[in-house]
Amino acid sequence: MYIGMIRPVETTTISVQGEGLPEVHELVHAQTPEGWAVAGMSVAMSKHDTVLSCEATLARRDGVEMLEGADYADVLSKVPEGYQLLSVQPA
Repeated sequence: MYIGMIRPVETTTISVQGEGLPEVHELVHAQTPEGWAVAGMSVAMSKHDTVLSCEATLARRDGVEMLEGADYADVLSKVPEGYQLLSVQPA
């Protein structure tokens, strides 16, 4: 018997504007929901302005569940669409 850990694969993108990197960082983290993490940030400055524009990608990191299977292939076959397999170990 093997046990696999899975979690949902879900991302979203948010946009913020700020006067500097610390403000942009703060705004992104203020909009990051519980159980999510910042997966990437792209920051740009306009040639005619001092305001920074940022597009941040947020990835879901909660919702971990367990699956059981007879072997690795069985566990892998039970991973639902929209989920990723994190690990597999013997029970």
